[in-house]
Amino acid sequence: MTLAVRRVLSIATLYPNAHTPRFGTFVARQMEALAARGDWEVTLINPIGVPPIAFGPYRALARAVESGQENGVDVHRIRFPLIPRIGARLNPSAIRRAILPLARRLHAERPFDLVDAQFFFPDGPAAATIAKALDLPLSIKARGADIHYWGSLPWARRAIIDAGKQAAGMLAVSQALAADMAALGLPQNTITVHYTGLDRARFRPLGRAESRQRLAGMYGLPSDPTHRLLASVGALIPRKGQSLVIKALARIDGADLGLVGAGPDETRLRRLATELGVADRVHFLGNIDHDLLPIVLSAADAMVLPSSSEGLANAWIEALACGTPLVICDAGGAREVVRDASAGFVVKRDAPEIAQAIGALLKAPPRPEVVAANADRFSWQANAQALADYYERLLTA
Repeated sequence: MTLAVRRVLSIATLYPNAHTPRFGTFVARQMEALAARGDWEVTLINPIGVPPIAFGPYRALARAVESGQENGVDVHRIRFPLIPRIGARLNPSAIRRAILPLARRLHAERPFDLVDAQFFFPDGPAAATIAKALDLPLSIKARGADIHYWGSLPWARRAIIDAGKQAAGMLAVSQALAADMAALGLPQNTITVHYTGLDRARFRPLGRAESRQRLAGMYGLPSDPTHRLLASVGALIPRKGQSLVIKALARIDGADLGLVGAGPDETRLRRLATELGVADRVHFLGNIDHDLLPIVLSAADAMVLPSSSEGLANAWIEALACGTPLVICDAGGAREVVRDASAGFVVKRDAPEIAQAIGALLKAPPRPEVVAANADRFSWQANAQALADYYERLLTA
């Protein structure tokens, strides 16, 4: 007997578009993997905030508000009015007003079974009003900053808790984040841990020497495999802690650092590298193509990301899959990923301790295949299976 195909309407402010193709790729891979199974049809509404008068980078973002079928997912990008920097508390209602007519129309044409939000704020409260309007069950996923940052603001915390109490179920990307959600006041008995996925064909050990040679011509990184190379993958923002990596680098001789990512902290980080006399050893690689990221990670002796808060960073898993051990801090699901020394070290958020852990890895590096085994449990197929099972439980409870 063939089972009926279920339909989910997902709301995601975190989603790639033509202007920011790397933004929220983990959401896209998750929903694409679910759609590829064949038992769930995925319709995704991606609200994109643009000021009433699009200025500066917002002009390009406004041009990226295009819809279409993308890798098996029916993507609808909708513009909503954004007031930069000061209008965050208005975003859930602005998103709801922008997308509710489309949600009603799509539901009338072919009914959905479930409404889903891919981030707790502003997606969660907006999706809650959509689910109520369509009389459908609601699921909300927490990924880290939505709980740790937005949950720290009283007005946003109230909206988060109200949406969570309406939800038939909630997802957390790590056990640690699930505990933080419960501590915030969300119903613990409706939280399910849902680990990230991994593109196993892309992220695998590619050979350190070979990868170094490829990067040398592209970015000026040292090609000598005996020279040490560190990588740090994440947006250049204070929370990610790249300044601590640069300070640690100043304590380590014979090593370079490749910073993958972009963000408002870049000027400050460049100034810090100059002040510490390591500017010639710190390489700002920017937002690189996803096909190049496995090469950077495979070339590195360690991936160092001392974040102050995380859910469970995809960069952690991708580095391990490439055979590159981690030096990270005790944030989010760090200890669910680094379970022993074969995966690296979880250290205090302090430059000397970070430098000490890096030194230990450089002195006695674990074999890449041993490191990569720590990522064996992660795949987008496993992620999609767990998501389909969770959705089904919500509908049959």
